[in-house]
Amino acid sequence: MPLVRRVPKRGFKSRFKQKDLIINIDDLNIFNREKIITPEILRASGLVKGRGKIKVLGRGRLSRPLRVKAHHFSKQAQEKIEEAKGEIEII
Repeated sequence: MPLVRRVPKRGFKSRFKQKDLIINIDDLNIFNREKIITPEILRASGLVKGRGKIKVLGRGRLSRPLRVKAHHFSKQAQEKIEEAKGEIEII
């Protein structure tokens, strides 16, 4: 039997792959109205751990207008932030 058929087949996993760090809308309610929320502030507050790109998801409700800077936004999150008269900025 040829060697190709005897060796088990396995996939490839990159060691350098970065996962998106997830945060939801309801987690942003701890911040003040005037504050600009950046990835550095999210890491300092402990809401996001690790390095990588931050994605904001739309679970929950935002109670105050905030200015949020992140790498990705879901469509629901974008609508909810703008509905609360906040602003988004894609980095």
